[in-house]
Formats: sequence, C-alpha cells, structure tokens
Amino acid sequence: MATPGQQDAPLSAAQRGKIRRLSQPKELSPDEEGGELNIVPFLDIVVNILIFVLATVAVTFTATIDTAPPASGGGGTRSQVTEKSLNLTVFIVNDGFSIKASGGSVAPGCSGLGSGITIPLRGGRYDYDALTACAKKLKDSSPDFKEENNVYLAPNPGTDYQTIVSVMDSLRNTQAGDPLFTDVNFKVSK
Repeated sequence: MATPGQQDAPLSAAQRGKIRRLSQPKELSPDEEGGELNIVPFLDIVVNILIFVLATVAVTFTATIDTAPPASGGGGTRSQVTEKSLNLTVFIVNDGFSIKASGGSVAPGCSGLGSGITIPLRGGRYDYDALTACAKKLKDSSPDFKEENNVYLAPNPGTDYQTIVSVMDSLRNTQAGDPLFTDVNFKVSK
C-alpha cells in the first residue's frame, strides 16, 4: 500500500503471477468433491448379473423319503421278527397288489387267507385307496399289530418311481390321517 504522497509502484511479474493464481477458482480433486460417487454404472452391472443368475438357475424341488435298503443274508433278519408281528409285505405286480402277512398270502378283496392278486387293477390303474383300506384292516385285525410300524415293499422290476411313492404314501397314513406303517422297507424279489 502506498502512503499518502507516494505513487503506486508497478507490480513485479512475480507479484502479478501470485495475484492471478489466487484469484482463479480452485479445481477440486475427485476426493475433495464432497465424497459423492457415481454408482449408477456399478448398479447397472449388479442388476445385469442378478438377472442373468436368476434366468439361468434351474429351480428344482426335492423331497426325501426315509426308507431302509434291503437286507442281505437270511439269518439276521429272522431273529428280530417276533411271533406276534404282522410282517406285512406288499408286492407291486403288473396286475395290482399282492399282499402277504405272517399268516400267509391275503386273498383277493382283502378277505382272509388265499392265493391270487389281493387288490387288482381298477380301470387299468392301481387302486391306492383299496390298498390303504386293506392295510388298515390287517393292522386292526389283532391288538398285537397296533404298535407295528414296519411294512415291506417289493416292486416288480420296471415299476415306475411314481407308483412306488404312491404306494408308500398309501401305506403310511389312512385317509383320515391316522398313521399306519411309517417305516417302509424294501425287499428284493428272488
């Protein structure tokens, strides 16, 4: 600053350069811009990946059915069977269901002992309701069978999976939902 009576001295080049630098607006680096990031491109990528993953994932629903594999050997399983057990075995054959119990083969119509197909096909299809009714009738035939939960299933070779599952479901519960035979075991036909 000039004092009164003095003339203003011209500015040097260094002084003019400093004034010019200080008067220009500052350029802020990306880190100093207030912390805002443009995340739109990132979100576009994430959404595209998510849509791709959802479109390519094969949705499958699986269910498990607890069963026991067939036992090998003849002597080990007989010692576990008591005299007062039903030992119900259902054979899935091409003509229907053949049922055997500890007393022998169950007659057609689930009435007593006898030979033949216990529950024949009805209209070319397996009769699962009749199978459930017969299993309930056999289980209720003696108080000794009330606590028995084991049933043996022996399907013919080539029996489709859905038929086996439907038979298992028919033998597990009555139509009213009461349990019949909750433990399904498989037998191998000789």
